[in-house]
Amino acid sequence: MYHFYWPWLALLLPLPLLVRWIFPLRITNRDEGIRLKFPSLKRLEGIFPTSIVRQSKTNFSIMITLFVVWILLIIALMQPEKQDRFIQVKNKGYDLMLAVDISGSMQAVDFSTTAKTLSRLDATKEVVSKFLMERQGDRVGLIVFGEHAYLHVPLTLDTLSVSKMLLQTVSGMAGNATAIGDAIGLSIRTLRERPEGSRVLVLLTDGEDNASNIPPLEAAKLAKLYGIKIYVIGVGKNGNVPFPNGFGGYQMVKVSIDEKLLKEIASITGGQYFLATNQKALSSIYAEINELEKTESNQDVYFVREPLYYYPLGLALALLLLSALYQILDRRIARGV
Repeated sequence: MYHFYWPWLALLLPLPLLVRWIFPLRITNRDEGIRLKFPSLKRLEGIFPTSIVRQSKTNFSIMITLFVVWILLIIALMQPEKQDRFIQVKNKGYDLMLAVDISGSMQAVDFSTTAKTLSRLDATKEVVSKFLMERQGDRVGLIVFGEHAYLHVPLTLDTLSVSKMLLQTVSGMAGNATAIGDAIGLSIRTLRERPEGSRVLVLLTDGEDNASNIPPLEAAKLAKLYGIKIYVIGVGKNGNVPFPNGFGGYQMVKVSIDEKLLKEIASITGGQYFLATNQKALSSIYAEINELEKTESNQDVYFVREPLYYYPLGLALALLLLSALYQILDRRIARGV
């Protein structure tokens, strides 16, 4: 869409004509009555007819050129621009934060099938990616945590980008330990400013809290205080599970999920705990989240402006340059140079 940023400057267009009308060219008193008397004036005009005609045409063309230049300069001052308008319409949805465990224990390949080797983190990525596809209209953010918790993606409506960012994570990139309490605390800090009734945290982890600065249960109580529901998903199995040994093979390592702690976190905040050994666990989460009251987001309007003033300005300068060159050439022709 094209428009002028300052359209009222178009009032300046007739200014040269107005000035000429108010201040017309006049002959001073000193020159009044002075006439050139030359007995052979007609003969002289016959000798130089082309010069008189050329000068008349030159003056007229200069006036037209200057007026066109004036119009172009005013158009440039009016700031023509191309404007693209983007509107984020009001919609109803949740403020949903995903906290995903990417600690070293997520390398366990107990989700493998006869067809392919699948680690806990690989399975989590598949499950969460499908979960995100169901979140159209929701504002979703992503926290990844291991020994430390990080806000990987702030709350956004672009769930596809959240999914892509999650798919790029690697086990151990946030440390090999597990800081569940810190992940909850970071989620609270992000969600507490959002409207009440839509604050939801989905926590996915496979282990025990062993690195938090904030005790997980204290963090859960704080989440309850801010009206944040936490749905906890335990990923993996208890007992001996296969781990990569770094030499292309696997070794059995005993691991455990602190289900008691995870269930208590969910209970304190009014959420639920699920053991995600398959995709059915998330179906229950969908049903539970869809029963929550959706809140309406504000309508935002964004403008992207591309200035175009340099086109009329450049054309005006080009006309002035051509006019000057034309006058120089015309004078040379008149002199016979």
